[in-house]
Formats: sequence, structure tokens, C-alpha cells
Amino acid sequence: MRNYKLNLKSIIAASAVVSSLIFAVPAIADTKGGAITEEVKGKPQTHCPVMGSPINKKNFYDYKGKRIYYCCYGCIYSISKDPEKYIKQLEDQGIVLDKTPK
Repeated sequence: MRNYKLNLKSIIAASAVVSSLIFAVPAIADTKGGAITEEVKGKPQTHCPVMGSPINKKNFYDYKGKRIYYCCYGCIYSISKDPEKYIKQLEDQGIVLDKTPK
């Protein structure tokens, strides 16, 4: 009976490890053009690239298919003057910008 309990505990522990690995590893495409079942995403934008304050989703500037959010109307001038600077700044921080709706 003791061996049975030990084996059952081992099976349960192994199942827990395998289950956690299955859910922890994101699905990725193979290098031969296989389909991606789950995209790996970066962080969403939460702060203004100009002032560093929390963004207001009603305030945005679209540039080359990417949407830059900002905190207040005072920041639009800086962003419109050099949007590529702010896109690079955000992407260098691992932020994935929203795409411009079609």
C-alpha cells in the first residue's frame, strides 16, 4: 500500500509540473510558415511619452498606422512635431502601440 501512495503522489506532482508548463509557454509559429495561434504582446501604453502622466484614451495622435496616446492637449504639439521620436521611445520601453483603426 505504501508504494501505491508514493507512486500516486509522484504522478500528481508530475501532472502539476506538466500542466504548468503547458499553460506557461506561449504558442509560436514554426519557421516554415505555420500559423500563430497566440500572439506574444508587449505592454500597452499607459503613460504619456511627453509628460509621463497617465494617458487619456480620448487624446491620441495617429502616425503611419500607429496610435500615440497623450495625457493632455498641451502634449500634442511635441508629438506632432516629431512623432517618430515618441514612437521609438515607447517601443524601446517594450510598449506595443495600438494600430490606427481602418
